[in-house]
Amino acid sequence: MSVPAYPRYYIPDGTTPAAAFRRTRSLVIAAHADDIEIFGFEAVLRGLGIPGGDPEPVTGVVVTDGVGSPRGGSYRTVGSDRMRRLREREQERAARLGRYNAVVFLGYPSGLVKRQPAPAVDDLATLLEQCRPARVYTHNLADRHDTHVAVALCVIEAARRVPRRARPRQLLGCEVWRDLDWLTGSERVEMDVSGHDALARRLIGCFRSQIGSGKDYVRATLGRRHAHATFSESHRTDRAESLILAMDMTPLVLPGGPTPDAFIAKVIARFADDVAGRIRQISAGRR
Repeated sequence: MSVPAYPRYYIPDGTTPAAAFRRTRSLVIAAHADDIEIFGFEAVLRGLGIPGGDPEPVTGVVVTDGVGSPRGGSYRTVGSDRMRRLREREQERAARLGRYNAVVFLGYPSGLVKRQPAPAVDDLATLLEQCRPARVYTHNLADRHDTHVAVALCVIEAARRVPRRARPRQLLGCEVWRDLDWLTGSERVEMDVSGHDALARRLIGCFRSQIGSGKDYVRATLGRRHAHATFSESHRTDRAESLILAMDMTPLVLPGGPTPDAFIAKVIARFADDVAGRIRQISAGRR
């Protein structure tokens, strides 16, 4: 099976990439096919005009080729080229189901994004210029997956490179391979996606090569969202039934913003201060 040329564009309504990019309001930049559906579900709902108002077209970007995904079940012997195409077709199916504005496949090997990110940064900067999104959703800097963190760093570098008019007004770092329920400061963002589990199941269920290989992302993703809603507040009844958490990384793309390592160090320090402060307060009350 031949490897397709990249970037490759999939536009469900058949319009040109230029036209699709001009109407983009939300840009979801993911490491792998299926990450959009796991962390970018709020953007998908906005694209459908939910909870109300005009639809805000969502364009997804899949940075890597995804050939390193685990193989199990009937997918155990699937080779790299076939897995690449399977994952892209699954992403296209999700795009049709969710009525995405467009999907861009960059097709980079994961190792290249981690070790030599310049080409991916160039592509992302070009897309930011073309789309000029109001919001960008991507991975957060505290994720446990190296490729996810590498993609987040690429997004930040690309956004810093482009003129201010092309930078997003909000940059959200979302959760996949580490929950963000530990966030304590103003960078904690709660996205209410209640009432849409049926669509979420269908979208994540498009990725049969992953679920059939032994990764039940449907149950895990929806379970996390429901858990966040219940455990969000200890002294209030639930205000939502399904929440996605994100880290507000907007300061990183503002003029004079902090470096990524300085930013995340402060976020973690606030968490450490919160934990230590609670212990000191309770201990002092026992004396």
